[in-house]
Amino acid sequence: MEQAAHALPESIRAWRVTQFGDADALRCVTLPVPELRNGEVLVEVQAAALNPVDLKTLQGRYPLISDNDLPYTLGRDVAGVVVRRAGDVEGWAEGTRVCAFVGQGQGTFADYVAVPASALADAPRHGAIDTAAAIPLAALTAWQGLFDHGKLQRGERVLIHGASGGVGRFAVQFARHCGAHVIVTASAQTRDALNALGAAEVIDYQSERFEESTGDIDLVFDLVGGATQARSWNVVKRGGAIVSTLGEPSQVEAARHGARATRYTASPNGKELAHIVKLFDDGLLKVEVVERFDFDAMKDAFERLGRAHVHGKLVVMRDAA
Repeated sequence: MEQAAHALPESIRAWRVTQFGDADALRCVTLPVPELRNGEVLVEVQAAALNPVDLKTLQGRYPLISDNDLPYTLGRDVAGVVVRRAGDVEGWAEGTRVCAFVGQGQGTFADYVAVPASALADAPRHGAIDTAAAIPLAALTAWQGLFDHGKLQRGERVLIHGASGGVGRFAVQFARHCGAHVIVTASAQTRDALNALGAAEVIDYQSERFEESTGDIDLVFDLVGGATQARSWNVVKRGGAIVSTLGEPSQVEAARHGARATRYTASPNGKELAHIVKLFDDGLLKVEVVERFDFDAMKDAFERLGRAHVHGKLVVMRDAA
């Protein structure tokens, strides 16, 4: 049962995939306001970040979304304001500014979205609403990979592949903050930016072979996959680990090297997100929004996401002017 709240519109706008394809396959449609289930909060969306998984889903390349799931509302990150909550939800009063990674359900590229209360965190006290939207999925992916799965500890050596993207940049900062020695592979033009975020060593993947310079590594955090992941077994020390967001690392190689091998998918987690937001509010975390789009320009945002590697985050806003 929902609590009484301020009046809601009769319908909302949402950007949906009705058939897989490129940005032209996106459709802005009218839907009913989401109904709340137990444990959920209704958030008025003010900003939502784009992530590579959104493009993969649109193109039909994300394995957890198939033709049977269409039509499907895209979007995993949200920042906005609580407007209603289910009767069993404590806290999260109307008007609270929040952010969240919403997981696999109703997407955030809409005027309103129903979010599990367990996924919510207060939005940062400092910074604009686009910054709040840029944090959840990418930051949680980095945090869970390094610490929940990678068990990274102070003084250990971590190698981050693909460090210049949204997840990688958070990972560099988290690893530095925990006291690890941070080595990354990235393009040469991002060297200065990654050094500034906390990378002690930046290896240009286009002209250098990381196996020749890293030494023994406690944790490889793999955001690239393929041959780069396979070559990483040459540097993992016994008792170390390869943790990947992409293909499953070889369990055969893991056994041969006395190491762990894990592939994972990030999970919504409001407690972890709240800790990450505090790091930002305390000035210990930089969030880089490189471009903002109006809600009506969603197709333009997806075309930008698909054109080239984005060194930071793209955010769609209710009013991007």
